[in-house]
Amino acid sequence: MMTTQKNPHTPHTPHPPSSTPAPRPFVARPPLTSTQRPQGTYQPRVFRAPVTGTPVGAPPFKPALPKHYLRPTTPIVRPANEGKKLRIMVVGGLEEVGRNCTFIEYGDDIIIIDMGLQFPEEDMPGIDYIIPNISYLKGKEKNIRGVIITHAHYDHIGGIPHLIPVLGYPPMYGLPLTNAIIKKRQEDYKNLSPLNIHNLNLKDKLKLGVFELEFFHLNHNIPDSMGVVVNTPEGVVVHTGDWKFDYQPVAGDQPADLQKIARIGSEGVLALLTDSTNASQSGHQISESEIGTNLDDIIGKAKGRLIIGTFASLLSRIKQIVEIAERTGRVIAVDGFSMKSNIEIAKELGYIKFHPKTIIDIKNVDNFPPNKVMIICTGAQGEKNASLMRIANGEHRSVRLMEGDTVVFSSSVIPGNERTVQRLKDTLFRKGAEVIHYQMMDVHAGGHAKADDVKLMIRLINPKYFVPIEGNHFLLHYNAKVAESTGFAKDHIFIGDNGQVMEFQNGVGVLTKEKIPADYVFVDGLGVSDETNVVMRDRQLLAEDGMVVIIATVDSKTGKMIQNPDIISRGFVFLKEHKELIEDLRHRVKKVVIDSDPLSWADTNNIRNKIRDYVGQFLYTKTEKRPMILPVIIEV
Repeated sequence: MMTTQKNPHTPHTPHPPSSTPAPRPFVARPPLTSTQRPQGTYQPRVFRAPVTGTPVGAPPFKPALPKHYLRPTTPIVRPANEGKKLRIMVVGGLEEVGRNCTFIEYGDDIIIIDMGLQFPEEDMPGIDYIIPNISYLKGKEKNIRGVIITHAHYDHIGGIPHLIPVLGYPPMYGLPLTNAIIKKRQEDYKNLSPLNIHNLNLKDKLKLGVFELEFFHLNHNIPDSMGVVVNTPEGVVVHTGDWKFDYQPVAGDQPADLQKIARIGSEGVLALLTDSTNASQSGHQISESEIGTNLDDIIGKAKGRLIIGTFASLLSRIKQIVEIAERTGRVIAVDGFSMKSNIEIAKELGYIKFHPKTIIDIKNVDNFPPNKVMIICTGAQGEKNASLMRIANGEHRSVRLMEGDTVVFSSSVIPGNERTVQRLKDTLFRKGAEVIHYQMMDVHAGGHAKADDVKLMIRLINPKYFVPIEGNHFLLHYNAKVAESTGFAKDHIFIGDNGQVMEFQNGVGVLTKEKIPADYVFVDGLGVSDETNVVMRDRQLLAEDGMVVIIATVDSKTGKMIQNPDIISRGFVFLKEHKELIEDLRHRVKKVVIDSDPLSWADTNNIRNKIRDYVGQFLYTKTEKRPMILPVIIEV
């Protein structure tokens, strides 16, 4: 088992006192073992290399001292910070999978890590996606020193086109592939100014206000994924983003930089914010190379066409599929706008390499023998307009399912999409296709750390405080249990809600009761609004109980009814089968209008409200449904 040596000069205080104690006299002693080392010992790190406003090279290598060599150190004395506190606020990703966004604030300096989107739930009709709420930053735009993006999945970059302009285009930093995908997506928003975006190297160090940052390589199912180390006046905060440890990654990738992670941990870490998505699953996450072996076997045995559905962002998977296709002599047709864009970007940056003749236009698939064709497409989540769904439904312009086709779902099912994916599989089987998915064999490797991976990360980083992020609330609790199993005290594990403020001062952290705005911000067509709760409620009401429209024509001077009211129903009851109910309703509406004062001019607002209240109550007593009532008063 890998263990890391803690700095022997760190004060032996598992729970630091509220006030700073006097420095203890130096006493030489052998290094502590992993079982002797107290949980949560911590000493702030100090950068040895000068840091400038732009990324610079890594500091020169310094050989480690022998383990038996001990040297007294002078306690670090920081200048008084006038009561300032380090504040960490996660505004998305503590109650859902997606919408990941974290604010780190100290005094007048703020940095943001990730700006993702969340896909809508089933009870959010008409909503395209949800983005983080940044109202806390209103009036603080000048304090934002930079935005760091850990990797290029949409749950980490999807909010950028909507939020960065509002914040005044602060500088953004990411690795090359991440930035390229961000820029490509930005092209869909023609009226926006260019992004102030900078490429990072994993060896770079970056100074943003009082924060000093460095980065380390982690594995995920998209290249150029990284963790972020934030050196603050109160200590070091590590944010992992999405990650896993892959000891046998696909060609072109490297295993996670365990040596650098251990070095960061040995220098002292105040808080670790880490991925919870798969923490409820025991063991280690399987390697992407194992998936390649299984896909190789499937592709080699398939006698007809292969149709592989996956996420457009799973570039490591797509890379393996392309390489296997070339080895087995198949041409590849790529379908799906985002899939095509991502492959082109990865090719330009050298992450994916293939012969120009390997990729063909999907219009030409019928020009090749079925056993020489492979189609890679989007839609493995059952999205109604995606390629795989259109192929299954016979609505695709160029591809028709045929006997002997093999369809591979090389992705897991996002929670909430189970029903649509099942219907898609039913349709594929009815059309005579063979279907293979990740529950039948390993054709998908998750990109998120499982329980044993989290334990190893905790051992390497050895933080004083553990903060599970990036998952539904129950997943955060599972991640906390993993930390507890390593000896973490419960009071040093912060399980918060979106927007809940964590504060750190003098080495002591507190999960406060303060909350900043973290409500949903909906993207609906071209509109972005956090005031859409009323609209959502109306849509849900329409979906559940339908609506009834009452049209009454009255005299504008007297309010007298001119003709019988018209009644229109949508999604409530079928009018032809409920004639008695409709006629009864018509007479009652007429009575409501007549009972209004006929000697005064028509008060249409009053008549409208009376109709809405009366009709709503009447229909509920008759049907126990609450349709939306829309009274329309026409004055003549």
